[in-house]
Amino acid sequence: MFKVFELLEATKGRLINQGWDISIRGISIDSRTIHPQDAFIAIKGINFDGHDFIGEAVKKGASCVIKESVSKAGDKANKVTFIEVRDTVKALGDIARFQRKKFNIPVIAVTGSNGKTTTKEMIAHVLSGKFKVLKNEGTKNNQIGLPLALLSLKSSYDIVVLEVGTNHFGEVEYLTRICQPNIGIIINIGPSHLANLGDLGGVFREKYKMVENLEKPYIGILNADDNLLKRKISAKHKKAIILGFGMKNPCDFFATDVRSFNEKIEFSVNKKYKFTPLDRRSRINDVYRHLTGFTLKTPGYYNIYNALAVITVARIFGIAYKDIILRFNTFDFPQSRLKLKEVNSVKFIDDTYNSNPLSLRQALDVLANFKTSGRKIFVMGDMLELGSYEKSFHYQAGQDAAGCCDVLITVGNLSKLAAKAATACRFDSKNIFICQTVTEARKILFNRFSLKKGDLVLVKGSRLMKMEEIFKS
Repeated sequence: MFKVFELLEATKGRLINQGWDISIRGISIDSRTIHPQDAFIAIKGINFDGHDFIGEAVKKGASCVIKESVSKAGDKANKVTFIEVRDTVKALGDIARFQRKKFNIPVIAVTGSNGKTTTKEMIAHVLSGKFKVLKNEGTKNNQIGLPLALLSLKSSYDIVVLEVGTNHFGEVEYLTRICQPNIGIIINIGPSHLANLGDLGGVFREKYKMVENLEKPYIGILNADDNLLKRKISAKHKKAIILGFGMKNPCDFFATDVRSFNEKIEFSVNKKYKFTPLDRRSRINDVYRHLTGFTLKTPGYYNIYNALAVITVARIFGIAYKDIILRFNTFDFPQSRLKLKEVNSVKFIDDTYNSNPLSLRQALDVLANFKTSGRKIFVMGDMLELGSYEKSFHYQAGQDAAGCCDVLITVGNLSKLAAKAATACRFDSKNIFICQTVTEARKILFNRFSLKKGDLVLVKGSRLMKMEEIFKS
């Protein structure tokens, strides 16, 4: 619930119609979901312009409209308050920041090249055993999705968990300044969105803006096995407490005794420190303690890193280890992220949500280590937004695939290079199929092959390749 004067204060907008003290029930950017007494923010997107729908929003009962000053849409509507701003996307973020500042509750933010959604969902699941948790749904982690999540914040929530995405410089800092996190987690640094971020150094600088913009008590949680992040764990920091998690390098939460059983991962944890919730003075040297019994219902070995970040957060908030283990046991991993499916007795690994060189390498590791009696088949779609590195990464992917699969089906122009690389590695050319579309690949997979029990099929590609259509009947 807002008052119009609060929206004016938040956005620094200009009131051009009546209603200084009018109450606003909710805020929407979609005219189809408007309720009476809502405020409608006219967002200008790539494929639509919210200003074209102001009339519809007013008809449905919107009592306030926030629009850009260059637009005259709806100016003559009676009994409706109008606020003019320079940029409605920024206005949405400004209102979300205003809302966040109303509540003195912890905000946890998660970023990284891979695993953001899984880690965010796992944190929310574990913490919700003890607290009421607000999170952004799915992958709504950009300058629209994250502010919309914060607008749902109210006094009944104890903790906020937000996933922060980026595909260009400045986005992490912008979103961090909106949500003002007290705890910032960086899962990893990998070659993603290189078309805009340039190289790994650019990805690191962009992601690390989260830690640089934390609020008290300034707790950063970083992957100690990541080549770029590990240097920040050992460095001195003026304000932040930096905690590390990993499996290779010494750190605060260290996984050992890792055991893979195709559809689940088991591991133990050595913990180095004990904590009192959110008290920066409580990081006290403690004798290492060996904790066993952690299980993840996934074939993805790298999800241990996500789980270690979750364990670190859970301990900060005083969740007992036995309760963390119990919550892990009931956690269902997000769809299309190394999800095992079975079609006519044939196992599929659905990793179709997205793809970049790091997540592809991790998926191929799963394929290589999965124990099965039949063939291993990889259906590979293009990896996008890699800029000048796109050819070399696809060629490397083909070399990697040649070492762990029996059949390679590629989809898209870039993935042709993977097929070429596999051929150069003396992969049997009779088992390589080059396709332009997912439909073509699906026909080859289900009509040309006699798939049988024991076969294992990995399907992966960038979001825009729509590799999930492989599973359409």
